[in-house]
Amino acid sequence: MKTTYHTIKQILWVSIACMLNACDSFVDVDLPKSQLTNVTVFEDYATANAALIDIYANIRDKGMLTGAGLGISNQLGNYADEIISTQNPNNPSLNFYNNSLLPSNTSVSGYWNISYNQIYAANAVIEGVAASKDLSAEQRKQLTGEALFIRALLHFYLVNIFGDVPYITQTDYKKNSIVSRTPTLEVYQNTIADLQNAIAVLPDATATSDMERVRPNKATAQALLARVYLYNKSYPEAANMASAVLNQESLFGLEQNVAKVFLIGSKETIWQLQSGNAGVNTAEASFFTFTSGPPPLVSLSDNLVNSFGSNDLRKANWIKTISKGTSIWYHAYKYKENKSTSVSKEYSIVFRLAEQYLIRAEARAQQGDFIGAKEDLNKIRQRGRLSDTSALSQQEILDAILQERRWELFSERGQRFFDLKRAGKLDSTLTGLKLGWNTTDSLFPIPESELSANPNLRPQNLGY
Repeated sequence: MKTTYHTIKQILWVSIACMLNACDSFVDVDLPKSQLTNVTVFEDYATANAALIDIYANIRDKGMLTGAGLGISNQLGNYADEIISTQNPNNPSLNFYNNSLLPSNTSVSGYWNISYNQIYAANAVIEGVAASKDLSAEQRKQLTGEALFIRALLHFYLVNIFGDVPYITQTDYKKNSIVSRTPTLEVYQNTIADLQNAIAVLPDATATSDMERVRPNKATAQALLARVYLYNKSYPEAANMASAVLNQESLFGLEQNVAKVFLIGSKETIWQLQSGNAGVNTAEASFFTFTSGPPPLVSLSDNLVNSFGSNDLRKANWIKTISKGTSIWYHAYKYKENKSTSVSKEYSIVFRLAEQYLIRAEARAQQGDFIGAKEDLNKIRQRGRLSDTSALSQQEILDAILQERRWELFSERGQRFFDLKRAGKLDSTLTGLKLGWNTTDSLFPIPESELSANPNLRPQNLGY
């Protein structure tokens, strides 16, 4: 087994080393023939599967979705009203916190470049599997479905951060080097199509042996599609897709003990990113945790912490207070293991059931189903030991859901920023609260290096 593993790793290193490390941008020159486009990678399920696993490791460690400090859990928390940054000029979060991003910002260009490299890798899997003559029908379905899910996931975040972005579905670098930006509506349509195709071929959660829920299955794609429908204002579809996940009660359920929500074995988890080695826990805990003040880089904002009710169990369990004299700071404490343990206790959760209840609550409220909306909202409130909502009108219910999402989903991959943006509340919430906030800050700049390499990506987003 060990020999087989090392053989696979050797093949993959030859095949994908440049793909995810040396290539700075998806607009670079043609790939060397030794890279992942080599069909030999897909002549065997073990190597094809390992190629896919490598993409997940890359998503975990690099780019937008990493739980480390350069990922959007931290940076979009700084950009909105969840997190505050120290004024150390070397702090990479400072430009996000001060809303002073430039097209030359390396973190912004990293989001773009790394995401498109990851998309390239997913497309290479799709093309390689389609060309393979040796994989079984079920293996083809599983590998293709997961790669489609990855492609949809990354484009979803790109379009919400940058606006119109290219929707890349091939590995031809010559064509990709002159691609134009795809209108946002079309990006959503393509994302929905990819997810529908993924759902059609991915295995049911019951049919997998993935007890730790580290591989996307049909329910994972449904969870993302429910979110995409919500953002796209397709409310009946959002409610139905969230229900498709929530109705799988033998597999998923709300953890009534909030202290267990972010543990590896949480029944609330739909999909999580596995740690690289046994005993390693999450990058989120390593980054957000500090044990003495003042904070080295970032801390939770008083604005967020003070918005919680004093009896909310999420405040007591998911926020840690650090004091020094009369000074008090707070850090995110959803993930508590900030060092290695004998066995891993926490993985980085990307999708969990609570969000699906809040998606369905909002979608129901938008359709006038106030009773159903409040039932879903109250499930989340009751888990935090809060009383049922007193909201009555549609707007009151929608405002209550937005507030509940703030408490439930803080520091989870930019949910707060995206919520304020799609609710049209960015300006009213952040003007005056955030230094230098402008209406045009709702989008990041397109990296100047990309505009220089490919003029078809112009014009630059407004304000930059």
